[in-house]
Amino acid sequence: MADVLLDIRNLRIEATTYPAGEKPMTITIVDDVSLTLKKGKVLGLIGESGAGKSTIGLSPMAYGRGGVRITGGEVILNGRDILKSGKQGIHRLRGKEVCYVAQSAAAAFNPAQRLMDQVVESSLKHGLANRAEAERRAVALFRKLSLPNPDSIGKRYPHQVSGGQLQRVMTAMALCPEPDLIIFDEPTTALDVTTQIDVLAAIKEAIHATGVAALYITHDLAVVAQVSDDIVVLCHGKMVEKGTTHEIIKEPKESYTQALVSIHHIEHQEMAPTPKPILSVKNVTAAYGNGIIKVLKNVSVDIHAGQTLAVVGESGSGKSTLARAITGLLPPQQGELTFDGRKLSNRLRDRTKEDLRQLQMIYQMADVAMNPRHTVGTIIGRPLTFYFGLRGAERDKRVRELLEEIEMGTGFIDRYPAELSGGQKQRVCIARALAAKPKLIICDEVTSALDPLVANGILKLLLNLQQIEQVAYLFITHDIATVKSLADSIAVMFRGEVVRYGAKSQVLTPPFDDYTDLLLSSVPELEFGWLEKAIAGRKMASGGS
Repeated sequence: MADVLLDIRNLRIEATTYPAGEKPMTITIVDDVSLTLKKGKVLGLIGESGAGKSTIGLSPMAYGRGGVRITGGEVILNGRDILKSGKQGIHRLRGKEVCYVAQSAAAAFNPAQRLMDQVVESSLKHGLANRAEAERRAVALFRKLSLPNPDSIGKRYPHQVSGGQLQRVMTAMALCPEPDLIIFDEPTTALDVTTQIDVLAAIKEAIHATGVAALYITHDLAVVAQVSDDIVVLCHGKMVEKGTTHEIIKEPKESYTQALVSIHHIEHQEMAPTPKPILSVKNVTAAYGNGIIKVLKNVSVDIHAGQTLAVVGESGSGKSTLARAITGLLPPQQGELTFDGRKLSNRLRDRTKEDLRQLQMIYQMADVAMNPRHTVGTIIGRPLTFYFGLRGAERDKRVRELLEEIEMGTGFIDRYPAELSGGQKQRVCIARALAAKPKLIICDEVTSALDPLVANGILKLLLNLQQIEQVAYLFITHDIATVKSLADSIAVMFRGEVVRYGAKSQVLTPPFDDYTDLLLSSVPELEFGWLEKAIAGRKMASGGS
């Protein structure tokens, strides 16, 4: 089989956990997985959070994160088992034969180095090109990936480009050494839908133009259907099903795959506003840089008790900044915040303990929202002690109840954040917010890191809790399907302003303004050729440019 680039046979990957007060335990993360990838083809790895997608995806680099180790099987690349290559052989492999595109480009780049220096680093390190040749190749890739100012963008630092641009620069960095294989690890998950479609199209075009093979890791079937030739479905570290993209999407055999393909978004009946909102934001303006850079401009929205206001818009539109203004992390320059009938202080430090309890926030980046040295039980238990004085067995009982509510189970109570998948970390953050029994929870992209099945479960949980506790949500998202599932009202933001606002039925009913129309048309659909149709539609709307 001369055309086979990668052949993974009976792969087994384990890790060691350290439960409090118990002996270390070995757990199996990947169990007897086998797959093959042909040269120039794209294989999608799909499954829920914790399924082992990224762990398997990293095996062609003989790499395991956070103490994970490969304990069995073979990883054959270009005809040799790389697990027997030794340290020197593996170092020669990484960045030359195999390159990696991470989920968070912002965390993967060195903020102190210019983009060009980082893009050409592997090519220079492995002696694949001299500086001038490597830079010419990088500029050509910048142009191919539709980056602005391709001749000069390499002179910028990572913080001087947008998230979508940085993700494309990282793709150029992976392509620059002309590897045989690129591992794409959720490269569009953290992007808003309008940016995602550009990055996805750029990745697909680059793969087609260069002929590189790729492993594409994602939990979004609609995305993987646009780029992959074949798909492997994973669950709890085991392979559930594999086949061509058409077979998996149109003719799935296993019940788990069928559930992924046929997932139905929740139908939430829109509620009429209550007489008085629980939170009223009136004419709020906020700025960074000593008031110079205005990031919110005269924003006014209301959130009603037991209801959900969804705030949607692309990266940089001001969604998360609005959340920061409401929580007092970024005190507004102008405007007024009224919460539960009383004026809310603009500054966090001036708010009462009861203000803090009643208004909770769940952050987008669960990785940096938890203390890595605390167990799950401690993380969820802290607000129970701080706000309600619960300790000992009483606190532990409530922690276990919350873990059951978020569908994780009590077995996670002694684990540390490093032992959790991205989706599991986010669910712990949700439980921590629920522990305070708040009247309003600000949810900042809380389901963006979750696979569709788990995300659906979390949305159902939030809706159920809303009905029981009459808690209100300010739900920040770029996922229109989530908006339809959860929202009672919607605010569309663009460049710090609310450009469309009202009841869900009103906002999602034509005629649309240009920006709202762009948002709605950019949501990936589970059909072949959707990406090409969406790009063609954009070109028509812009006059063919």
